[in-house]
Amino acid sequence: MHPRTRAAVRSARQAQIPFVIVTGRMFRSVKRYLDELELDGLVVCYQGAVVADASGRFLRHVPIPLEAARDAVAELAGRYHLNCYVGDELYVAEVTQEARAYADFQHLPIHPVGDLLSWLDESPTKLVVVGDPRALDELELELKGRFGDRLYISKSLPHFLELAAPEVTKATGFALVAEELDVPLERVVGFGDGENDVELLESVGYAVAVENAHERVLAVADFVCPPAKEEGVAQVLETALDSRG
Repeated sequence: MHPRTRAAVRSARQAQIPFVIVTGRMFRSVKRYLDELELDGLVVCYQGAVVADASGRFLRHVPIPLEAARDAVAELAGRYHLNCYVGDELYVAEVTQEARAYADFQHLPIHPVGDLLSWLDESPTKLVVVGDPRALDELELELKGRFGDRLYISKSLPHFLELAAPEVTKATGFALVAEELDVPLERVVGFGDGENDVELLESVGYAVAVENAHERVLAVADFVCPPAKEEGVAQVLETALDSRG
């Protein structure tokens, strides 16, 4: 995380402004950011399938129903690289280049299990297809037609297509956190860039998209801030803090 963004988050906390991370990542992947930012409250992980405290205790866990997960694995296995998440661990059929790139990106250990379909006997928290962005755009449409309301399907990054339980979104996960904090959603400012942020930004009072966000995110945004490389989120936080005097 950039130093300016880290400093802005810490300043917000010192001003007693709640700051909550809402991410598609697994808990063990985001834990280092919680520690770096000294956040000890709740965090939303796995696209909203998990709400956890800073120690890793799950307050909410909505995994994919096993039958739907196995049907998705049967549809995808052998066609694309597929990540499977069970018990906050990452499982793959084999350690491929895609698996290595994903694990390195999120600093994760990998557990190869061979045939994922034969191995999977427990509802996974989520599935992620890793591949070429254009191929995944086509696959997203295909899977939405194939699985309808049996799965939540959305991109987090151009090369990651995420599959979760149908009632899971970042919005549903964050709604629990807002209730715990006793903060009305209309008073929340949300930031996002990926397609999987759309529901969250639609649910809060003020939606901020970064400049290079997915087109669906830009369409629901109340404001567009500079891109990540210019630390646009930090700029917005600094402006908000300055306005408080």
